[in-house]
Amino acid sequence: MKQQSQTPHTANIDTGHPLPLPGTETYEALPQFPKRSALPFRRTIRRQELKQIVPLAETTIYEMERRGEFPRRFNLTPRCVVWDLAEVEAWIEQRKQAPRNDVSKPDVHLRKTRPVRTGSGQE
Repeated sequence: MKQQSQTPHTANIDTGHPLPLPGTETYEALPQFPKRSALPFRRTIRRQELKQIVPLAETTIYEMERRGEFPRRFNLTPRCVVWDLAEVEAWIEQRKQAPRNDVSKPDVHLRKTRPVRTGSGQE
């Protein structure tokens, strides 16, 4: 019986050879990782991780999604909603680069009444 020789680019877990690190030539040469894949690996994040990255309320994010101002969520399963991490990171970078001159503050002189705290003695 002829023993097959391994090429230096393939790693075998049974023989104890370590797997190559991602991003190296050896890793890219592995047969199970095609160079031109129709669906490249994209990391998705769930709601809790999104809240850590983007400190906005869920309703704010939902409204921004409806207006097309935030990356859209999608369902992996009927009960699992995720966002594409690369899209969220690109959105953050876009927000960093956006000029701030269009940000308007409310004109306090136009309000009809002055806000009063509850329990301040005025009724």
